[in-house]
Amino acid sequence: MTFVISQGCCNDGSCIAVCPVQCIRPRPGDPDFTTTEQLYIDPATCIDCGACMDECPVEAVHSDWDLPEELSDYMAINAEYFSTNPLVGVGAPTFTRRVLPQDKAALSVAIVGTGPAACYAAAALSDIKGVSVTMLERLPTPFGLVRAGVAPDHAKTKKIVDRFAGVLSRPNVTCYFNVEVGKDIAVEELLEYHHAVLWAGGARDDRKLGIPGEDLPGVHAARTFVAWYNGHPDHSTESFDLSGERVVVIGNGNVALDVARTLLRPADDFHATEMAQHAIAALAGSSISEVVVAARRGAEHGAFSQGELLALEKLEGIAVVAERDEVADHGSGRKHEVLLRAVDRDGAEGPAIRFRFGLEPISVEGSDGVEAITFRRPDGTTERVETSLVLRAIGYRGTAVAGLPFDETTATLPNDAGRVVDPERDEAVPGLYCSGWIKRGPRGIIGSNKQDAEETVDSVLHDLAAGRLSDPCRTPDELEKLLADRVEDLLDKAAWGRIDLEEKRRGRESARPRQKLVTIPELLAASRAQA
Repeated sequence: MTFVISQGCCNDGSCIAVCPVQCIRPRPGDPDFTTTEQLYIDPATCIDCGACMDECPVEAVHSDWDLPEELSDYMAINAEYFSTNPLVGVGAPTFTRRVLPQDKAALSVAIVGTGPAACYAAAALSDIKGVSVTMLERLPTPFGLVRAGVAPDHAKTKKIVDRFAGVLSRPNVTCYFNVEVGKDIAVEELLEYHHAVLWAGGARDDRKLGIPGEDLPGVHAARTFVAWYNGHPDHSTESFDLSGERVVVIGNGNVALDVARTLLRPADDFHATEMAQHAIAALAGSSISEVVVAARRGAEHGAFSQGELLALEKLEGIAVVAERDEVADHGSGRKHEVLLRAVDRDGAEGPAIRFRFGLEPISVEGSDGVEAITFRRPDGTTERVETSLVLRAIGYRGTAVAGLPFDETTATLPNDAGRVVDPERDEAVPGLYCSGWIKRGPRGIIGSNKQDAEETVDSVLHDLAAGRLSDPCRTPDELEKLLADRVEDLLDKAAWGRIDLEEKRRGRESARPRQKLVTIPELLAASRAQA
């Protein structure tokens, strides 16, 4: 028997550290570790011990004998990886316990953000004796895109929150919520209270198409739509026209597939999830029967992952279709096989997700709102697709951070292994660091942030040992007082705990894991509730 890694793998590599025979690949340091869609177990080497399944934070590991039918392809998918990447050098990976330099008794680091990159950085730092961490979050709630970006029907992926919650609960981790760094307190001020400041605030904007009509009502970022159905308080009052029959999604990464799936699944499917109640109600009244997922490039360049495409094909009551001339001679492998099967379904009745390739959007038409979008085909001809809703899913984009240098071209903080760099002097800015999408750009999945964060943590420790970090001139108590004076509704871990309990209480009343509070006033009211 063997164990199998399936759809939903978060790539954080927790399983690798506990595998006694090191049969999981790729590993940190392997050339494809940062780009792989998932990790894989070599069935010829696995000894069926189950350590990986116990350690997996998102329940993506199964034994072969109880692999669910809908995941049966993953037996072959795991084995196929090793047919082209045979296991060589099965020695244990190098794991070095981080410690402070012998001449340094303490290190204090402020981390801006509480999403995956921030939590992985906090985990690595707070594991070290003598280190204290302060986490500052703009919202009243933690966990970033795990809470507000993961699709509601990916409940197992959201389980990574349990691991992150354990990090936030550590005694040497202090959390302040409802605090906006750059507004309520400057980055330079934080350095007065800490040896270092690590920015892990993510990418809060999205890329634009740059075509005429893009600003018409009815054109939205997929990021906004995802935040809306996930109950993000910045977007809970958004509205989307779901009265038409067709939606066009530009882009074909996993976010595009999440959006397409969410638009066509029956609203009843989401009653047992964490989807915001306002979104369930809106989707219940939707008239949409077709979602066109359009990409500029050919089918062989599809940005969606193999796992998400396979799962899409297995959805009940929704046909996945494609056009033969856009797929037949473009690509190979499992993703291509799924698209070829989609060609055979072209013309199927009922709700459909239609993949289109080689279509470059050139304009959005309409007077008071979107009426159609026009594409240019590879041969130079154009095609007009009627729709009343266009969702842009071509990538997230970082935004400038007050007090820090910013690269407008890459929309990241210029950095060297996580050290923020002043481009004018080409030197690291003492005490300033970054991690996550603001460091490397918006790519990778949840677990991709682990190695990224640990690289930055190692840079902090190296600079501490080299004497490049100044000791704080103010105390943690003084920071708490400063924030309490400046922020009317400053929240701590206990306040977030009260919000968490209230959302779960409301969820129990309707047989859901939680019912999210989706406005700032609601969240603040729950934070003040007495037990």
